[in-house]
Amino acid sequence: MNQPAVGYHLLASRLFFMNTECNRIASALASAINGDAWYGDSLRKILDKVTAKEAQARPIANAHTIWELVVHVEVWVKFCVSAVEGMPIPAWSTMPKEQDWPTVGDTSDKAWQQAVSSFFSTHLKLMETIKTLNDDRLETTVPGRTYNFYHLFQGMIQHAVYHGGQIALLKKALT
Repeated sequence: MNQPAVGYHLLASRLFFMNTECNRIASALASAINGDAWYGDSLRKILDKVTAKEAQARPIANAHTIWELVVHVEVWVKFCVSAVEGMPIPAWSTMPKEQDWPTVGDTSDKAWQQAVSSFFSTHLKLMETIKTLNDDRLETTVPGRTYNFYHLFQGMIQHAVYHGGQIALLKKALT
């Protein structure tokens, strides 16, 4: 029986599985945002039926609103996508607060629906971007940071889950 050279198998195997970890990361992010997360509700389910009035309410004094949390999480997803494209993430020491926590201006129902839609489409863009990457890219340093893309992508999942929990508590405090 003729067997391909070992290098061929390794090369073929490497090509076939070159983004296995990136696909796993994208899948974990998709679960946290849209799917069946093992820990509880996804952000899609948490944000379902939240009204503009509820999103701008402040049931806990000095805490962020649901709306503020949504735009904050989205800003970091945009930073992440831009970093993949080579744009440095702004340094903490010089980042204006408004860049990290954008001000919510228009609080209409339409503006809320646009904010939620943008939140999900930006996350989808990140998921699709991650899936296009070679696993080797995970070990490269993020522009503007000292850590690698693996750390950043895992951080995006953790960030979404962390603030998703806050949003769920705020939503519960409103009922």
